[in-house]
Amino acid sequence: MDDAFDVPVRSDGIRLGQFLKLANLIESGAEAKEVIADGMVTVNGDVETRRGRQLAVGDVISLGGTSARVTLG
Repeated sequence: MDDAFDVPVRSDGIRLGQFLKLANLIESGAEAKEVIADGMVTVNGDVETRRGRQLAVGDVISLGGTSARVTLG
């Protein structure tokens, strides 16, 4: 997962739905709900279906062949 780009967050945690928007992997919260419910999002290689999943620094989120890493910034 070395091809992931870094996305800095303000605290050491962010919810999955919020992160997808912050990383510009999706356009809206409604789209986040849809792609997560459809099993299209992975966290550290595992399919995640909870939009409210709390992410931590270092987690790698993937959607549609694009990966983003949570960083502290």
